[in-house]
Amino acid sequence: MATILVTGGTGFIGRGLLERLGTLANTRLRVVVRALPARLPGSVEAVLVPDMSGDADWSAALLDVEAIVHLAARVHVMRETERDPVAAFRRVNVDGTLRLARRALESGVRRFVFLSSIKVNGERTEPGKPFTASDVPNPQDPYGVSKLEAEQGLARIANGSHMDLVIVRPPLVYGPGVKGNFLSMMRWLTRGVPLPLGAIHNRRSLIARDNLVDLLATCLYHPAAANQTFLASDGEDLSTTQLLQRLGAALEHPARLIPVPAKLLQFGATLAGQRAIAQRLCESLQVDSSSARSQLGWRPPVTIDAGLSLAARHFLSEATAS
Repeated sequence: MATILVTGGTGFIGRGLLERLGTLANTRLRVVVRALPARLPGSVEAVLVPDMSGDADWSAALLDVEAIVHLAARVHVMRETERDPVAAFRRVNVDGTLRLARRALESGVRRFVFLSSIKVNGERTEPGKPFTASDVPNPQDPYGVSKLEAEQGLARIANGSHMDLVIVRPPLVYGPGVKGNFLSMMRWLTRGVPLPLGAIHNRRSLIARDNLVDLLATCLYHPAAANQTFLASDGEDLSTTQLLQRLGAALEHPARLIPVPAKLLQFGATLAGQRAIAQRLCESLQVDSSSARSQLGWRPPVTIDAGLSLAARHFLSEATAS
C-alpha cells in the first residue's frame, strides 16, 4: 500500500485534496499538522511538525512515503507585521520546502508535487496573451519571489535523481470555504452593495478547488507529469464584471453593478491608496493550461458555473447557521 504525505492538509485546498485522494485504492494518507488534535478524516494519519521552516524534523513524517504533495506555505498576509517580509516568506516557502525535499530524496520518495503560484509568472497579462510555463518568471511580491526560489531549489535537488518533481501554478482558487477577496465579493453581493464594476472588460483565469485537486491527484501518478511545470485553470476566462454577474446568479442575489470606466476606477483607487486592489479588479491575468490537457489528458471535471454554485451554497449555509 502506497503512503502519500500531504502538507497543508488542513487548509482550504488541502481539505479538498484529502477528500479526493481518499477515493484512491491501496493508498494510505498521512498529513503534516502544526498542532494536535487536528480535524481530519478517521482514515488519515496525522504527524506533528510544529515548525515548517528550515529547521523542521521530517523523519517521522517521511517513513515509507512514496509521494508528497506539498501545499503548506506562508501565503499573502493582509496586515504584514514582519520587519522583513521577504525573509519571513523565505523561511517557510524556500528553506522549509527545500529541507523537506532533501529529506524526501534521502528517504526514497519517488515523486514530489509542489503547489506553486501563478505569481511566479507575474501579476498581469495583455488580453489574449496568457502566461505559459515557458515564460521568463517575473514575480512582483515577496510571496511570488519565494515561490520562484522554491521552484528553482527543488529543480536543483531533483535534477538527475530518482525523485520526480512536478510543479503546479494556479491562479485564484475558489470553492466551498474560500476566504480572502472572493469571500468579500460574496458578502458584497448578498448585502446588495452597489459596486462600480459594471464596465470592466479584462480577462482573468481562475480555478475551482475541485479542478485543482483533480489536477494535483493526476500529477501524483501520471508518468508524463514527471519533471514538468503545469499552469492550471478552469479553461474559461471571465471579466470581473462577468464573474460578479455569474457569482450573483449562483448566490441568487443579482449583482448591482454601476458601469464606471476602468481607467477612472483605477485613478480613484490610486488616490485612495488602493491601487493594488484596483489592478486585480481591472487588469487581465490569463493562464494557458493547455499543457496539462495535452500531456496528461486532463480535463477540468467542474465547470465555472458549477464551481461558483458550490462556493455559493457553502457560503449561504454558513451564513444561515451563524
